[in-house]
Amino acid sequence: MNLALTVLEIVSPVFLLAAIGFVWVRAGFEYRIQFVTRLGMTLAVPALVFTSLMNSTADPSALGALTLAAIAAYGAVGLAGGAVLALLRLDQRSYLAPFIFGNTGNLGLPLALFAFGQPGLERAVVVLAVSSVLSFTAGIWLVAGRGSLIKILREPMIGATLLGALFLWQGWQVPVFLGNALSLVGQMAIPLMLITLGVAVARLTPARVGVAIGLSVVKLGLCAAIAWGIGSLFPLDETSFGVLVLQISTPVAVTAYLLAEKYGADSNSVAGFVVVSTLISVAGLPLLLALLI
Repeated sequence: MNLALTVLEIVSPVFLLAAIGFVWVRAGFEYRIQFVTRLGMTLAVPALVFTSLMNSTADPSALGALTLAAIAAYGAVGLAGGAVLALLRLDQRSYLAPFIFGNTGNLGLPLALFAFGQPGLERAVVVLAVSSVLSFTAGIWLVAGRGSLIKILREPMIGATLLGALFLWQGWQVPVFLGNALSLVGQMAIPLMLITLGVAVARLTPARVGVAIGLSVVKLGLCAAIAWGIGSLFPLDETSFGVLVLQISTPVAVTAYLLAEKYGADSNSVAGFVVVSTLISVAGLPLLLALLI
C-alpha cells in the first residue's frame, strides 16, 4: 500500500499538469505552443540544465558513466527497434526514430525529479542531452536521410550542457545574483513542458491506432528491458540506474511528429504513435517506477 501511494505521489503531479494543458485546449482557450516551446527550449530548459549540473554534488565520473550507458542503450534500442519494424513490415523511416527516442524532456525530467529528487534531475539532464544530440543527428538522418550537426551547435540546451559540465568539472560557480536568476528561470521549465505536452497531445490527429497500440507496448517493454540490461553492465549508482531505465522508457516525443511532418514521413501514423504511447505510459511508467524505487 505504501509503495502504491509513493508511486502515485510521483506520477500524479506529472500527469495532472499534462491534463491541464489537454483540457485547456479542449475547452477552446488559446495556447500559443510555438511561442511557449521556444521560450522553454531557448531559455527555461537551458537554465535548468546549466544550474542542475553546476550545483550537482555527483562525481563527474559517475555522470560520465551514465553518458556512456545512455549512448549504449540508445544504440541497442535502435538495433532492436529496427528488427521489430522489419518483422512487422512497417516503414522504418516513419517509425524507427520515434521508437528509439522518448520524451526525455517534457516527461522524463519531471518524473526523474519527483522519483529521485534533485540528484535524479541532475542525471536526467545528462540523458536528455545525449538524446538531443543523437536525435538531431541520427534521428534526423533516419527520417530525412541527412543529419544536422549545425543544428546541434545552435541548440541552447547543448551549450548549456557543455558549460554546466565544465563548471561541474572545475568546481566553478556563477555570482550568487546570477545563479538565483538562472534558478528562477529554470523553475519555469518543468511546468511549461508538462502543460505543453498536454496541449500537443490534444491537438494531434492520430492514425493507425491499432498499430500504435502494439508498437507502444513493445516499445515500453523492450526499452525498459534493454536499459535495465545495459545499466547493469556499467558502474552506475542506484539513482543513475533508475534514471537511465526511466528516461530510455519514456513514450514517443511530440518532436517525432514534427520531424515526420517536416521531412515527409507518415506524420499521421507518427501522431498516433505519440498519443497512444503517451496514454499507455500513464499505466506503464508507474509500474516501472514501482520496480525502481
